[in-house]
Amino acid sequence: MNVISEGHAANRLRPCHPDSRVDDYLEHGWWSPLTVLDLLDNQIRSRGDAPAVTDPTNLPVLCGIEPDALTWQELDARVDDLAAKLHESGIGPGDVVAVLMPNSVALTATYFALWRLGAIAAPMPASYRRYELTRIVESASAVAVVTVNSLGDRTPSDEALSLIGEVPSLHTVFTFGPPASNRGRPLDAAPATDESVDAVRRAYAALPRSVNDCITICWTSGTEAAPKGVPRCHGDWIAVGQAVQDGLETDEASVMLNPFPMVNMAGFATSLLPWLLGGGHVVHHHPLDLAVYLDQLQRYRVTHTSMPPAILTMLLQREDLRTVYDLSALRRVGSGGAPLPPGVVRDWQYSLGVEVLNFFGSNEGVCMLGAPSDTPDPLIRAEYLPNYGSSERSWATGVAERTSVRLVDLATGEQVTAVGGRGELRLKGPTIFAGYLEGTAASSPFDEDGYLCSGDIFELCGDNGEYLKFVDRSKEIIIRGGMNIAPAEIEGILIDHPAVADVAIVGYHDDVLGEKCCAVVVPKDGDDVVLEDLVEFLRAKDVASFKLPERLVTVEQLARNPVGKLQRRDIRGEVAKVG
Repeated sequence: MNVISEGHAANRLRPCHPDSRVDDYLEHGWWSPLTVLDLLDNQIRSRGDAPAVTDPTNLPVLCGIEPDALTWQELDARVDDLAAKLHESGIGPGDVVAVLMPNSVALTATYFALWRLGAIAAPMPASYRRYELTRIVESASAVAVVTVNSLGDRTPSDEALSLIGEVPSLHTVFTFGPPASNRGRPLDAAPATDESVDAVRRAYAALPRSVNDCITICWTSGTEAAPKGVPRCHGDWIAVGQAVQDGLETDEASVMLNPFPMVNMAGFATSLLPWLLGGGHVVHHHPLDLAVYLDQLQRYRVTHTSMPPAILTMLLQREDLRTVYDLSALRRVGSGGAPLPPGVVRDWQYSLGVEVLNFFGSNEGVCMLGAPSDTPDPLIRAEYLPNYGSSERSWATGVAERTSVRLVDLATGEQVTAVGGRGELRLKGPTIFAGYLEGTAASSPFDEDGYLCSGDIFELCGDNGEYLKFVDRSKEIIIRGGMNIAPAEIEGILIDHPAVADVAIVGYHDDVLGEKCCAVVVPKDGDDVVLEDLVEFLRAKDVASFKLPERLVTVEQLARNPVGKLQRRDIRGEVAKVG
């Protein structure tokens, strides 16, 4: 499918889903008739002078930008200011704009400015470099990039500007932060004129809109080396957000601290959308700096946040930190990306008075959650997710009755119905996306019945199959600190290293990040392979730092099946034996 309109001529974004599906979702009340912009406007009207969004306190260190904090009315004005500047530079309906920025007030306002203009945001983690940026700008036919002038030791605006002339669609780079001596167009210099703001307000007020209009193209790494585009519309995102909001139960008094990059399911679903639906105040954070994070929890009296399982475990063990920082306002924490230790979830609830929600999701829309309202027992909630397909149990979260779930035995193709059976999780419903961006995926992710094939293996559990337990990923991605890494992508680069005859990238356990990358290499005859050389080879290709291997194992040959496919499970086992 193609969600990109032909310039401004279409005067409207192309839809993500077939009209018949949209009508069905709206008729059943599974989708809201409102757009994300309607939700923002509702909060501005009702909460105008209340705090809305606050920058990380370490933003000056991250990218040289002074921290800001806006009320809802001030956010409204900032969004219009950015929209006017983007509009003056030719950004309009259907244009795809790549966005590479850290979590911030500026990032939040940029998204809404693009959406008011009818443009599509193509977000990516700030840690992405020229290599990943090139692929995404090309794949999405992005006409512009919004980024920062400084990020640590990098100048992302220079990286983006170097693509003009190389990628045909790209013509403009917009920037935030201290002025750089390049051709980027600053969005945080002088405010837009009143005439420009009035003009853009007239333009977006006249723009036809639909809940089926695409507003984001997020990016996911699966078994293929190239990134896959995941188009999402207003209806998709609000359905996902409502599912999470049913568990978080945020309201106007809530303060949400967001440590996940606001570029995909994790950041949008656990912070941006519950904030729009319930009101309250969102405080940004990322990348994770534990001292800054704990200070924010205390300083802003945070009520809701998200933490990887490793951080939950560490904070429970570190009573010294919990006595230094006042976490008494904290009520609920969302966690996921790795199995939750049941004892940790129990102790957070009974010893600290904080309920931990078990999230399971992906960019494509695998959206299930273990919420206290559905699963009060923290030991069960940590280990199991609700089986929305169970006929023996009803669930309080609205997404349950709207989502069709089945497990399919990949060997036989039969549906798993016996407790203890295992199969691939497949889903259909209003949180599931419509399909990958044209040209970015080798095959459809849906089966012949229209169910999304998640690539994740679950076991049917409970007395009557009312629970699902995550077993393993059938896909080969490595998840390092919540960031997906496609082994084939790194392997495709390293195979060109002069000392490498064959290579496999596999994950190995890390207590803090969950997994890290190990390069398993067959050296060429007579050549020595050194980890530092492999890392520098990748850096020279502008590969993001989080994808770099942090361990090297050399072998005489790699385990492959008769048709040459890497046997990653066997390779991971050999890496584990090495220690």
